[in-house]
Amino acid sequence: MVDDSYKQILTPANIVTSIRIALIPIFVVVFLAPWPSWFPDVSLRHTLEFFKPWIAAAIFALLAFTDSMDGYLARSRNEVTTLGKFLDPLADKILVAAALLALVELNELPAWVVLIIIAREFLVSGLRMVVSADGHVIAASPLGKVKTVTQVIAVICFIVKSNQNLAAAIGDYYDLLNLGAWLVMGVALLLTLLSMVDYFYKAGEALGIPLIKDKHAPKQLDAVPLAHEIIAEAQSLDLTIGTAESCTGGLVAKSITDVSGSSAVFKGGIISYANEVKENSLGVSGQSLETFGAVSEEVALEMACGAIAALDVDIAVSTTGIAGPDGGSEEKPVGTVWIGLAYRSAEHNTTEASAECYTFSGSRAQIRTQAATMALRLAYEHVMNKEEQEEARESDPH
Repeated sequence: MVDDSYKQILTPANIVTSIRIALIPIFVVVFLAPWPSWFPDVSLRHTLEFFKPWIAAAIFALLAFTDSMDGYLARSRNEVTTLGKFLDPLADKILVAAALLALVELNELPAWVVLIIIAREFLVSGLRMVVSADGHVIAASPLGKVKTVTQVIAVICFIVKSNQNLAAAIGDYYDLLNLGAWLVMGVALLLTLLSMVDYFYKAGEALGIPLIKDKHAPKQLDAVPLAHEIIAEAQSLDLTIGTAESCTGGLVAKSITDVSGSSAVFKGGIISYANEVKENSLGVSGQSLETFGAVSEEVALEMACGAIAALDVDIAVSTTGIAGPDGGSEEKPVGTVWIGLAYRSAEHNTTEASAECYTFSGSRAQIRTQAATMALRLAYEHVMNKEEQEEARESDPH
């Protein structure tokens, strides 16, 4: 049992992240310590002194690159762990903070630049903790990713230009290097502030600040009118409906059965929370689950088609996603939901299906509600299209 627990924690991704954290002190020593003077050979000492910042920059770039590596390993191997979600952002913050503080130590950067960057990290981390405690989830901002990349590039530029021997070697070109480094750092600072504002903007409603509201924040959605329309139209067209749900946990079926008379069209639903149920009850292939993951277009399609066969209905909707607050990744953040719709085609005597991916925001309950309502909306649109086709067929004299 202990061995299995360690295997779950000591994943390749977590090992890479841990090595990255362990090597940060090595980077600091290489960058700040006067280690070239430890060599007795004067010529070698001068050579090492010249290349010292380049070596430090290379180590920093390598450590920054491993951020993408451990993320890829975790996603591709389906080994996203709680420890990894804790260590990965921590490693990034420690690495950047260590480099910035080292540059302040060398008088290459003013302290206010570092203060802005570190303060932003404290504020955003604290914000995410506060709102997550109330069940809210703030979707990762694309600005944050661009900000991180720009900060890394800026830090590398400043590490390289800290080489005074380089200034003597390239002469006037050093001024261009200095200007370029400050331009990149200026962009990084701007993105740092903008990404912070973006996080607070998204968290405005969760914080109870009426003046700060995210236009994408979930509204109070009422699925009952949609369910009423679906039932009425499906009954007029003599269609039957079923559901296959994962992340919504039966909310789609509940919305339909809340309406009196729904038994005329609704035959049932399958809540396939576990992958075994997806396979055994809906016929989802194990290969699809292993290759694409439960939250994928392929699985949403197979769930919807499986519901058509298992429930013997004309129309079926499926939902599979990440409602949070945990379980998200860079590739599939919290709020990612695939919604599938399958229907029997009388003309071709086949089952046809389509699926759409949505990214919802808000608390776990809000994400589930939005996903269920969107599933109802897709079913409603299909039924209405079906009605229009029937009317067109009846009005066509041929």
